[in-house]
Amino acid sequence: MTTTASALVETLEDLGVEYIFGYPGGRVIELLDHLPESDVDLVRPRDEREASVMAETYGRLTGQPGVLAGQGPWIGSLGMIGQMEARLSSSPMVVLTEASERGEYSTLAPYQQARGDYGGFSLPSILDGVSKEWWFPRTPVETLRSTQLAFKHAVAGRPGPTAIILDGDAITDDVPDDPTPTAWDAASQTRTWDAAPSASDVADAVDALEGAERPVIVAGNGVHAAQAYDELAAVAEAYDCVVVTSYLGKSTYPETDDRAAGVIGSFGHEGANQVVSEADTLLVAGCRLNPMDTNWQAPEFIRPDEQTIVHADVDARNAGWVYPADVGLIGDAKESLAALADAGDASNDWAMERAATAEEWFTAPECEDDSTPIKPQRAVTEIEAVVDEETIVTADSGNNRFWLLYYLQTPAVRTYFGSGGVGGMGWANPAAVSAALTTDKDVVAVAGDGGFSMTMNSVETAVEYGVAPTFVVLNDTSLGMVRQMQSEDGDIAGVEFHDTDFVKAAEAFGAVGTRTTDPEAFAAALEDGKAADVPHVIDVRIDREEDMADTLASSFYESVGGLHE
Repeated sequence: MTTTASALVETLEDLGVEYIFGYPGGRVIELLDHLPESDVDLVRPRDEREASVMAETYGRLTGQPGVLAGQGPWIGSLGMIGQMEARLSSSPMVVLTEASERGEYSTLAPYQQARGDYGGFSLPSILDGVSKEWWFPRTPVETLRSTQLAFKHAVAGRPGPTAIILDGDAITDDVPDDPTPTAWDAASQTRTWDAAPSASDVADAVDALEGAERPVIVAGNGVHAAQAYDELAAVAEAYDCVVVTSYLGKSTYPETDDRAAGVIGSFGHEGANQVVSEADTLLVAGCRLNPMDTNWQAPEFIRPDEQTIVHADVDARNAGWVYPADVGLIGDAKESLAALADAGDASNDWAMERAATAEEWFTAPECEDDSTPIKPQRAVTEIEAVVDEETIVTADSGNNRFWLLYYLQTPAVRTYFGSGGVGGMGWANPAAVSAALTTDKDVVAVAGDGGFSMTMNSVETAVEYGVAPTFVVLNDTSLGMVRQMQSEDGDIAGVEFHDTDFVKAAEAFGAVGTRTTDPEAFAAALEDGKAADVPHVIDVRIDREEDMADTLASSFYESVGGLHE
């Protein structure tokens, strides 16, 4: 007989799982007890929050589910940030957790119980609000089948997080020799198939693109999820299109390319927003067009009564969700874009010249400013100087991500990823550690001092697991975005921070710490960090008077009042 926990680990091996990101606790300990003898490695950061972000990032980068494991109460609280980001950023994730059930005592509300009985709390209800699907198996065979289904659902259609609650006999009993129903071979049971658009819809889309005089592609996170980079480039070339991206779609297309016009949205490139407004035909690929992307539906931005909209999405509910679409291409982005690239071609006298004009918005005089403290625009310019095709930038939430969005011109696909789903602060640090483990590429994490402080334990995790991201802290000793919303100093509580010594913190974690106040020193510190085999933390003192919203807000965003965040 084989124990369920042992059989579950064998299932993970059969599915090619490299890492479990998690923290021991509750019934999950029984699962982790079998990992030392397996091919699956445990990555244990300092808490479930960081583990959840690491699992989400793994899924985002590889297209395979990142596995998060931990005790139910903490997976349902601390560990929710990565699960929420996975749901909204379409990152495949499988959560292995438990409800701290204690058998005959379950109706007496024992310590930490999360089954949902009277006196406890309901982990299933919490997971139900975030997961694509969740399972609470009652038998060993159900546990194995639930795990297989969790891996299948995590990648089928629009990717996202799934969860299994391991508890009671369903994790402690032995697996029966001849169960009915059968637990099939894991690889066979988890197989999925990519959906593709119909031939008639492809033909209609080709007609729209071939008839366009000013065609623009809006590339979203679905292109990342499908890794449809070559197909996107082929469509842009075939139909002579300008390419813009959503925030989550940044680096689906090299921003140094002659067709690239930048990122659309409330704090996106003005040039990119203007290009979309001027287009007569829009091909929206893997982007649901959320309010930030659409400048909160500014009337002059996208106009479905005047523009032809071809909307390609893996989920039929998303095509035409925000704006009425003339053509819907329902399927995996790789399949939809490949079909378009093979089916037609066109040319115009507009796209290349218009993209060249739009690219002027990637820079500003402040990008060359030598003053101290460092202008955030100049700080991003120095970061850009060390970002090549083999470097990944992970961007946190807050002002820092919008400075990066605007002034970091990505040189290749898959060089920039940000917390743009739920947009939680503290994402960039554990995401950087996961990226370094997953890809073996150079990684630069960029956060404000607020976000960095939330998850700076990730620096120690990087040291422990032998990877060396460079952690950049754009430090204005405040919650910069919120502080800059004040009508006068001091009228919003909680925006100022004590001036923390991040250099000492880095050294305490076993990393190298540097504080910089001028651009040349920052550039040198970045080069040192990138070349090193231990993590570097660079505390960059930026000019806190540079107002992000005033500087970067789109004219279309301003036209609807600029009041949304």
